[in-house]
Amino acid sequence: MTTLPNDQCSKRLWREPSVWLASVGGLGFSPRAPGTVGSLPALLILWFSGATGLETQWLMCGLLFLVGWWASHRTGLLWQISDHPAIVIDEVVGQWLTLLIALSLVPQVMPLEITLALGFVLFRLYDVLKPWPVSWADRQLKGGWGVMIDDVVAGLLAGAVLTIATLAWDPF
Repeated sequence: MTTLPNDQCSKRLWREPSVWLASVGGLGFSPRAPGTVGSLPALLILWFSGATGLETQWLMCGLLFLVGWWASHRTGLLWQISDHPAIVIDEVVGQWLTLLIALSLVPQVMPLEITLALGFVLFRLYDVLKPWPVSWADRQLKGGWGVMIDDVVAGLLAGAVLTIATLAWDPF
């Protein structure tokens, strides 16, 4: 995969809403670990919007998926690179999904800080290592759909492991 230098990509940041959204306000242009940096907003969203309720958060995550699908597809077309490292809206959705799964399925028995930290590490591992079926989605699905779905699959797997870890923390 060829990539454009970040300075060439970022020139459109403020002129193109899709680029601004896909890079999560420019976080994707981080010179080191843009995917990791791009995952952090999900932690902040959960931390600061916990009072909104999980139903609202599921809805917001779903809406962000749809926005991310459009933004990553449009940005990929603009840059002629479908999954540029600066596109990190998929990391936000995958990370958020990881945490929502565990928080929705199991009563919060671990301190929230531990849940967030463990969920962050698990999602990043699945996103970076790309075990099957994440690797399949990454290779087979194209455009904005492909950009988003491999992180959704990573989020589902990490969410399942986080749920098991939460249950193991306090099985009763």
